[in-house]
Amino acid sequence: MQTDFPGVAGATENLAAQVLSVTALNRLAREALEACLPLLWVGGEISNLTRASSGHLYFTLKDAQAQVRCAMWRNRAQLLPFRPENGMRVEARALVTLYEARGDYQLNIEALRPAGIGNLFEAFNRLKEKLAAEGLFDPAQHRPLPRYPRAIGIVTSLAAAALRDVIATLRRRSPGLPIVLYPAPVQGADAPARLTAALRTAGQRAARDDIELILLVRGGGSIEDLWAFNDEALARAIRACPVPVVSGVGHETDFTIADFAADLRAATPTGAAELVSTGYHAAPAELETRRHRLQRAMQRRLETLDQRLDRCALRLVHPRERVRQANDTLNALALRLQQAMGKQLDRARQRQAQFGLRLQARRPDTGSLRLNLDQLAGRLHRATQTRLQGHSQRLEALGANLQHLAPGAVLARGYSITRNAEGRILRSAMDANLGDTVHVQLADGTLDSVVTGRA
Repeated sequence: MQTDFPGVAGATENLAAQVLSVTALNRLAREALEACLPLLWVGGEISNLTRASSGHLYFTLKDAQAQVRCAMWRNRAQLLPFRPENGMRVEARALVTLYEARGDYQLNIEALRPAGIGNLFEAFNRLKEKLAAEGLFDPAQHRPLPRYPRAIGIVTSLAAAALRDVIATLRRRSPGLPIVLYPAPVQGADAPARLTAALRTAGQRAARDDIELILLVRGGGSIEDLWAFNDEALARAIRACPVPVVSGVGHETDFTIADFAADLRAATPTGAAELVSTGYHAAPAELETRRHRLQRAMQRRLETLDQRLDRCALRLVHPRERVRQANDTLNALALRLQQAMGKQLDRARQRQAQFGLRLQARRPDTGSLRLNLDQLAGRLHRATQTRLQGHSQRLEALGANLQHLAPGAVLARGYSITRNAEGRILRSAMDANLGDTVHVQLADGTLDSVVTGRA
């Protein structure tokens, strides 16, 4: 079900910024309801039935929980095969709308039938759901119609008024288009099987008969009259047909399984004939339009070429003049080159002079630097001499101190060093035992002694 409102899209773009009249508001509400909800079947009980002198019917359709106002116009009401009465349970095919004058929500009734006929619609809906689940109605599988078909096949009854309407329309809109008839009854117990067989025959003979699409048509009638087009085998034959199939069954409000299975559905048989002959019918106008477009394009092309020729003529110059112009250009370029080189040399000389001045300004004073260097050398020499004298004096003092601490100097003053047999220095009398041999080192030699006593 559609949820957008194409009929009122332009009027509702800037509603927030507008102040609507009540009339405009009701009109928008009516258009939105009619665009949002398609023709649908509603079941209920008739009450408050009124038959106007104009022939229109006004009543309320209700059930246990709710009710809705209904209007059925005279051209529809006079086709009813029964007389509606209060309390009668019916099923209404209706368009949801709004009566603008009062702002009342209501149903405009297109068709009315006793509720018992709903069994056929229940079977119709079950078959429709089954085939839809199999993908038989998938729009992606619909084949495009040839714009200029070589021939058209028609599957319908030879006695059908729809056939006369289709042929008359095709003769009027595309007189030279060949038509091939594949007759079959469109009503009765054997109609579904014979329609299916005729359609299969048309498909099998399509290449031989040179047909590029098939019309499946029938005039209007009740649901029982159109029931032959709600056959499963016929729907599968439509999808299996090697050429596109256009259905034109009943009136605008009538839908059959064949309509959903077909590559394109027309509201009426005449509408189907108009759809398949669109290319031929529009061809003269299109050819005339293209002729004018081609003529204008050729005129524009010739005008453009004329302008290009004029520009080329203006640019055409004698070779002697071109040589003279080239010589003038060369002289001008040579002069510019000479001037540019002179300017470049002048700039180079100026930069050289600037660099010379900067170099002269940065030249160091060698005389003062040499004097400073001599002063620093004298200071360094004096500091070095002073430092060496100090180190020499300190070295002599350390040498004298070291001489006083030397073991030989100590031994010369009368001291000695005593070691045991292992060479270990004895520092205490208790370190030697009686009878041990000890070595005594003197300033000018050594003695080997035997310990005879300790104190």
